[in-house]
Amino acid sequence: MALYLKKELENEATIGVWQITETEDELIKLAATPTDEMEEISFIKSESLRKQRLAVRALLNTLFDEKVYLSHHDNGKPYLENNPTNISITHTEKYVAVILHDDQDCGIDVESLDRDFSAVEKKALSEDEIDDLPDEKRNEQLAIYWCAKEAIFKLLSLYSVDFAEQIEVDRFRYRGEGELEATFVDKDDDEQEFNLEYMTFDRHVLVWVVGD
Repeated sequence: MALYLKKELENEATIGVWQITETEDELIKLAATPTDEMEEISFIKSESLRKQRLAVRALLNTLFDEKVYLSHHDNGKPYLENNPTNISITHTEKYVAVILHDDQDCGIDVESLDRDFSAVEKKALSEDEIDDLPDEKRNEQLAIYWCAKEAIFKLLSLYSVDFAEQIEVDRFRYRGEGELEATFVDKDDDEQEFNLEYMTFDRHVLVWVVGD
């Protein structure tokens, strides 16, 4: 089993990360996926995406003592049918990760730092955020901006959010791990503040957030 990381946070959230090293057949055995979920996965054409879905199920099996049943709301937000724990899920080709919290909404996002994030600058950053970008480690910092905004978007569970206009991440400098502060402004100009954390590992960055 390829449980890469299990992290208990001070805010009582739990993070789990699974490194995908298995074949699809090995993951099918490890995942022990319920029939309805397995049928849904079988329709996915991409082997990589199928493995990611199976790895999520294998990860959940290691984090819960009893079998949980994963489903999704109409807007794509995941939930557990037979458990009140709040969950957020993210995945890349190599890793899947979840964050769990008994009481609070939460969000998590992982990205490979080998991906080119230059498009994020124009698509998802405000003018102030662009001005704060350094020349050194620019791609890494863009990755963290993107992951932070994705994590907040997942926590909020809204259908439409303008990342550049509605989510502002305070100035920071890229390190191996750290904390972030961000503000979300809704359509009525009401503000909500968030504290996020991030860590890097194996050329990936993971960012997470838990609501108040």
